[in-house]
This record gives sequence, structure tokens and C-alpha cells, in this order.
Amino acid sequence: MSRHAALLSGAPLSGRPALPVLGEMALVLARTHEFCGPARRTLALELAAACNGPVLWITPSWATEWLGGEGICERIDPGRLLLLSAQREEDLLWSMEEALRSGAVPLVVADLPAPPGLTPVRRLHLAAEAGAAVAAGPAPLGLLLTPGEGGAAGIESRWSLAPCHGAGRSAWRLERLRSRSAPPAGWRLEERAAGPDGRLRLRPAASD
Repeated sequence: MSRHAALLSGAPLSGRPALPVLGEMALVLARTHEFCGPARRTLALELAAACNGPVLWITPSWATEWLGGEGICERIDPGRLLLLSAQREEDLLWSMEEALRSGAVPLVVADLPAPPGLTPVRRLHLAAEAGAAVAAGPAPLGLLLTPGEGGAAGIESRWSLAPCHGAGRSAWRLERLRSRSAPPAGWRLEERAAGPDGRLRLRPAASD
């Protein structure tokens, strides 16, 4: 079976490089992943901080929620973000597909109003594979941000982040809802003073 045939069939690919994000959280490169949950943009910024180079962030022009300057500065250099406002819904995934295929940026984020179907996601996987062949640096990574519990078909992995803050502390519930290479799992994500290992750390969910 060819590499592209394996992608389309959903067969596992061995030895694929992945980007470490937080603790046990790592995302396979040259594929498209999905973040959902009320804090999905916070998790996306952590992913952006974990990679090097520019990040293309695509949003619908009619969106009512936007990235806040202060929140971005806390997690990533705003100068790394390339913001694209799409005028039509069909332009969101088209722009993402073209950016992945070009291999010009290591991370392409699309903030979507609803999860896409199987065919568009397959096209994104193949575009990321094509981009990996021409990229000067690491293979590109695609990220879909979807409302609610997500549900994009054929995605490489799906992660959810929801706040569980307390008095004087910031914390979230991180869940791996779906992955082709690992079972579902959950962690507690805590924010702390910046140290050699970064500002965030993962703990077992049982610590709640």
C-alpha cells in the first residue's frame, strides 16, 4: 500500500514524526488535528508556541470572538501570527488546504463554525503531505478549531480543553478524545510561574 493510499484508507503509518506540545501531548506532523471545547483557542496558542516560525490563523469575517492582544502576548509573540479573515465559509478550508500544500508555514489554524465532513479532511491530510515534500523546515501541521465537542470526520486526533479554574489558580481539563495512535485519556493542565519547563504542566486527571 502506498503512503497516500494508507492516508486515505485510515491505515496506521509507522515512524511518523510528531511535535511535542505538553507532556504526553504530541501531534503527528503532515496531518490535520482538531481542538474543541470552550478553551480550544488557548490550547491552539500553546501549540503555536511549541513550534517555530510563522503561524497562519484563518477566521471567518463574521466571527464574534477574536484573539485578544493580552492573551496572545502571554503565550506567543504576536509577530508570529498571520491573520487571515475569510469572507465565505468555503474559503476557510480552501485557504487552509492551499497553505498546507505550499509548505510555507509550519502551522495552519482554521477557526470553523462547525466540524467539516470526511472529504474536506482527507483533502487537508493530502495537502499537508504534499507540503511536507516541499517545506524547507518541518512538515506542516493543520489544526481545526471547532465548537462544542467537535466531530470532524477522519481527523488524525481530537483534543478538548475546558476551564476548571479555582480561587487564585488557573487550571483546565485536557482530554484526548480521539487518536489514531493512542487511546482516549484526560489530564489536569495547570498554569504556574514561568520556569525551565514552561508555564504549563500536565498532571493526571485523578489529581482533581
